[in-house]
Formats: sequence, C-alpha cells, structure tokens
Amino acid sequence: MKLAESLQERADLNRKIEQLRMRIQSNALVQEGEKPAEDPVKLIKELDSCLERLEVLIRQINLTNCSYKVDGKTLTELIARKDVLRVQMSAYQDILYTASQSVHRARNTEIKILPVLKVTELQKKCDVLAKELRLLDNAIQQANWTADLIE
Repeated sequence: MKLAESLQERADLNRKIEQLRMRIQSNALVQEGEKPAEDPVKLIKELDSCLERLEVLIRQINLTNCSYKVDGKTLTELIARKDVLRVQMSAYQDILYTASQSVHRARNTEIKILPVLKVTELQKKCDVLAKELRLLDNAIQQANWTADLIE
C-alpha cells in the first residue's frame, strides 16, 4: 500500500469514527418500553474495530514519515516545515491586510493614520512564502504517492 492510500484510509476512518460516535449517542437512551433504532452494543464493537485499525494506520504512517526521505529530509521534517509555513503565511497575510488598510478622514483636523510597515516588502515576503509552501506541498504529495507504507 502506498502512503497516500493509507492517508486516505485514515481520513475515511476518522469520518466513520465520528459518525459512529454520533450514532451511539443517538441510541444510548430510549424511552421506557421502546427500542433504539440501532443496537448501541454493535455500534460500540464497530467503533472499537475502527479505532484499532486507526491505531495501526497511524503507527505505520508515522514510521513511514520518519523513514522516507526527500532531498535528504524525512517526510516528518517536511511536514513540520509545511505546518510552520502555513502559520507564518497566515500571520504575514493578517499583518499585510492590516498594514494596507487606508483610513479616510472626514476633515483635515482628524488624526492621520499611517502604516508603519512597508506593504510592498510584506507582499514580497508573502509571495516567497506562498511559493515555498506550494513547492513543499507538491514534494510531499509526490512522496505520498511513491512511498510504500512501512507495515
């Protein structure tokens, strides 16, 4: 199995686990004399089975991410860089948005608000970060489809 396939299975399992949790909660209590729409005991067994499979997948994905290298770096290192780039991009975009706001004055006597930061430099930095993030994401996606899952 390729790493990308295991990532898809993990996402599917997470969705199924959430659905099972809601179904169990919906059927955990019934009015006296009534029966639940679904057997919560069976649902719990299915939940446990999904959780066991999820644990195996997470272990295998993590082992693969720690072992598989792209340009001398493990996937774990690339993912960490990608996560930090996302936070950095978000912060810089927020700063850029605030710094590029123009404040209109009704009268010349009102206080003039001016940006302290150079918007053009911030925009260039955002563009560089966006490119790095895009290239890194492409490398990770390519690795996901070429790396065999460590089982």
